[in-house]
Amino acid sequence: MHNLIKRTVVLTGLSVSAFYGSVKAGEPTQLFWGDMHLHTSYSFDAFLSQNYSATPDTAYRWAKGQPVIHPYTHAKVRIDTPLDFLVVSDHAEGLGVMRAIVNETDQLNTELTISQSIKRWFAKQHIRYKVSVDEGMDIFNGLLPVKALNSEDGADPVQDPANTAPEPLLGDLNLTRETAWHEIIDAADRHYNPGTFTSFIGWEWSSLPTGANLHRVVVSPNGSKQAKQYLPFGSDQSQYPEELWRWLDETSERTGSEFIAIPHNSNVSKGYMFAETTLRGEPIDTQYARTRMRWEPLVEMTQIKGDSETHSQLSPTDPFADFENYPFYLQADPEAYRVAKGDYVRSGLRTGLEIGEKIGVNPYKFGLIGSTDSHTGISSAEEENFWGKFAHDSIPEGKRKNAVIGGTKATGWNMSASGLAAVWAEENTRESLFAAFKRREVYATTGPRIQVRVFAGWGFPKHAIDAENIAELGYSHGVPMGGDLTRPQATDESIQLLIRAVKDPKGANLDRVQVVKSWLDEGGHSHEQIFNVAWSGQRSLDSQGQLAPVGDTVDRETGLYTNTQGSIELSTLWQDPNFDMNQRAFYYVRVLQIPTPRHSLYDAVAAKEINRGKVQIPSEGPAVIQERAYTSPIWYTP
Repeated sequence: MHNLIKRTVVLTGLSVSAFYGSVKAGEPTQLFWGDMHLHTSYSFDAFLSQNYSATPDTAYRWAKGQPVIHPYTHAKVRIDTPLDFLVVSDHAEGLGVMRAIVNETDQLNTELTISQSIKRWFAKQHIRYKVSVDEGMDIFNGLLPVKALNSEDGADPVQDPANTAPEPLLGDLNLTRETAWHEIIDAADRHYNPGTFTSFIGWEWSSLPTGANLHRVVVSPNGSKQAKQYLPFGSDQSQYPEELWRWLDETSERTGSEFIAIPHNSNVSKGYMFAETTLRGEPIDTQYARTRMRWEPLVEMTQIKGDSETHSQLSPTDPFADFENYPFYLQADPEAYRVAKGDYVRSGLRTGLEIGEKIGVNPYKFGLIGSTDSHTGISSAEEENFWGKFAHDSIPEGKRKNAVIGGTKATGWNMSASGLAAVWAEENTRESLFAAFKRREVYATTGPRIQVRVFAGWGFPKHAIDAENIAELGYSHGVPMGGDLTRPQATDESIQLLIRAVKDPKGANLDRVQVVKSWLDEGGHSHEQIFNVAWSGQRSLDSQGQLAPVGDTVDRETGLYTNTQGSIELSTLWQDPNFDMNQRAFYYVRVLQIPTPRHSLYDAVAAKEINRGKVQIPSEGPAVIQERAYTSPIWYTP
């Protein structure tokens, strides 16, 4: 074992709070939890999926821990543990339009011809009818491109004729969009309480050329003064990310606004999200790399539509690679799912190392967050309190009956009750949290609030893992997650990682802590290796560095588990045994919980009486899950 020091804390009868000290007075940074990707009824697809009532105000009240009315079941619901911050990120495309049409608040453009007015009237009646008979998503599906694009054929997905949208029948809806945008801004400003709860203004740019998901969530730390000077940029204006970045640059210059854009669901991007070329098939140059780094310092690692860390086809030696896979493209009549390097975060980070070696700038140097992408207005990443992707799949009865997008085989049980964004910041304000986003001092979890600290450097004190002031020692002797390292001239020692992970105080114990490393060989090719660096129990590593599975206490008949396995805290001061001072590399930490019930098991147990006393677990999802946390990487450059 290559740990310098390893500490395991087991459950001994002391309360979790005796060990759980996520925020201590005088620490340089504190830990804040939030969701940076949530849709309300102002998103056209959320409304067409029967979320007619959950507004941004609903979303903020839920996030603060207040009871709200569920938009589909009409039951009173409430989050188990409130959030510290939230981004309402409704789609820019058709923002507020469906809601306005059905509620008859849409304002008619008086300059339309008689023919255009008649077409518009019939289009609105068609939409109202489809919504009234619960067939609203048919409208959405009809607008999706149907031709699939081979991501290796060199074609331009944006110029493909299958990507051409039909002529809009509803006319100019900018006034409707502006009204909705101002209502979203006003809600964010009303709920912003610096130091207590942070509401960010944001939206989603939803580029989907031929079903290749290139979506980004755009977030700004500014308030209404700046935000009311523009309308959100949508993929109906351009499907190229470069055009989004250009708009962000121009709008920032014009209004004084700040922005970041966060890619998500790279797992269904058909290889384009972290490709070796631009979307136009051009080589990535230094200008492209620097521009992307400027606007996209973060990537969404995990969410309801699956986990984007890696896949067993890309990481065959990783026994935890196939986690919450989501093999469904977002298009009508989709092609079969194919794994591509550009789809997954780990391989994207590796591609970034390789490109950085060639051109001197790494375009894929980003931090990691989790968020939900829920379209219910309810940020639910808790397995036992999961309310689905869309309103209609919030109940077991609706999960298989209503496919998420027509033409796919995805159901509500394919969805993952994930995830959350964890941020180390000085205080809970827009400015402080946004600064942490920019410096990438963030991490992702699949839902549990696992506390993780990681610092990398040389010469940490050996007592650091037992120190109360671990953060002070970490900052003074190294760099935190998201940071960059170069080798000090005075040492030839191996790099060290100081790591501490503490369980969710309301959740399951921890199984293990792993370090995921990637590096470049002399030929500029990347490699990866996973190290088990701290773990619970009396297990030991075998000759290959592998660790036996932790015990599984989940009762498949009741949906209950016990915390008799695992540890409440795992700490280590780990030194890379294969460090080469001349090789570019990155390291990130993955923390795994012990097995716990997945939301599919909770549904099966709840339906036991209907199933005549037998628990029938849906085939679309496993019964148990090993929830996890992923820290932002730390990069080493010779």
